[in-house]
Amino acid sequence: MSNHADKVAIVTGASAGIGAVYADRLAKRGYDLILVARRVDRLQSLASQIISDTGRKVEVVEADLTDRDGVARVEDILRNDERVSLLVNNAGVAAVTPLLDTDVNAMSTLVSINIDALMRLTYAVAPGFVKRGSGTIINIASAVSIGTERLNGVYSGSKAFVLAFSQSLKHELSDKGVRVQAVLPGATATDIWANAGLPVTNLPKEMVMQTEAMVDAALAGLDQGEFMTSPSLPDLAEWDEYEKARVALSEKLSLSEPAARYRAASTAV
Repeated sequence: MSNHADKVAIVTGASAGIGAVYADRLAKRGYDLILVARRVDRLQSLASQIISDTGRKVEVVEADLTDRDGVARVEDILRNDERVSLLVNNAGVAAVTPLLDTDVNAMSTLVSINIDALMRLTYAVAPGFVKRGSGTIINIASAVSIGTERLNGVYSGSKAFVLAFSQSLKHELSDKGVRVQAVLPGATATDIWANAGLPVTNLPKEMVMQTEAMVDAALAGLDQGEFMTSPSLPDLAEWDEYEKARVALSEKLSLSEPAARYRAASTAV
């Protein structure tokens, strides 16, 4: 077990699913925990189990991250508790129905937790990590951050934000001692699917990973120094090629002259 004595990991959305497994695994790695979620009864039950199993200290914070007051409560901890050395931005909601069949107010709520809360909590913790020259931020994105057409576009777009934001964080913070990892799980056997109206039992079994396996793979990727961890991607070289192509393309997207095909079209009018 790794020695993280006197270090604290904060896990959002910790009352069930991916967040609960992260809490268990990090405690077993020697972290004390601050667990954040709306469902305080589930948090307290999980905290009791972890304390019993590991002897680690576990604090529970009831906070609704779709609510600005709830976010502010967690921001305050991240800014002021110098024991915090790891943040898992896991809290989120999903949507699976097409755009035209989805309530726009529900999509605003999705954006508030998947994007705004994650961004604000990262802003709260990053300056302290930089000051101390160490710290780890784990952002739970999704395979749909790349395969954006596969599910609801607002959900996919929110996860694309998480990936892009993580890439920028890595660029800005890696030379300051701060680790950033973006985790891109595919379909994972959690309640998030049922909550979105599509129970995971409706998906082909061959594409659904068990939650424990997903988190264990993500932490193995962290141990191996990965920035992006896709638990089911067979060959990381494929991601490296994707990134190489993305960076090469980005260097061609801001030039002083339009591309020749557009210049030719404008003279023909």
